[in-house]
Amino acid sequence: MPGADGRTEVGAMAEERSELSLDEAVELTRTGDVWVFRGRSVPDRAIQITTNSPVNHVGMSVVIEDLPPLMWHAELGRSLPDMWSGNNHRGVQLHDLRDAVRVWGIRYGQRAWLRQLEPPADDEMENGVLRTIARLDGTPFPSTAQLAWRWLRGRAPAVRRRPDDSTLETAYCAEVVAATYQAMGLLPAGRRPNWYDPGRFWSGDDLELSAGRRLGDEISVRVPAR
Repeated sequence: MPGADGRTEVGAMAEERSELSLDEAVELTRTGDVWVFRGRSVPDRAIQITTNSPVNHVGMSVVIEDLPPLMWHAELGRSLPDMWSGNNHRGVQLHDLRDAVRVWGIRYGQRAWLRQLEPPADDEMENGVLRTIARLDGTPFPSTAQLAWRWLRGRAPAVRRRPDDSTLETAYCAEVVAATYQAMGLLPAGRRPNWYDPGRFWSGDDLELSAGRRLGDEISVRVPAR
């Protein structure tokens, strides 16, 4: 149950820790929790520079009923099977969370952090997550040039939102999380998803959520070498 400050007991315990093992993080995570990643490769730095962000990737936990914890995100790779479609593809994907964090930590050499949503998502929010997965799963990942243009366009006050702006022909990771948060009622629906970049979900940006929710501080997650 949430305490007087809106935090659950599990969330409060997690925030008291500065670091968790991957097993501990997977055990604690719930729908709506955010995972942020930072790497040092040329593509990682390109995304950080292009989006003016301290991190280069963001994903969201999906933990519903008896399903294993899942990661909802978008990426260029297709190394893991998409749990929604059942095949391997690039773009917007739903992965086994443990496997996804291991791929980003071991194969891509990324540092990982977990931010927990407090209080946890309710049933209606989870329904919004499932609707968004059904709508966006399989959407292609944009090129680097498209990524830069979409990020700039999302901040241009002179560009009016078109009625179909919520229909994404391509989507990068922050757009996926933002669109999902909008469907959950956590972010304003009138703002284009391409206004968001991975750094918006880093604590230094102080992202304001609706519905009395907040994101906790980053908790470093130790990814085992094997």
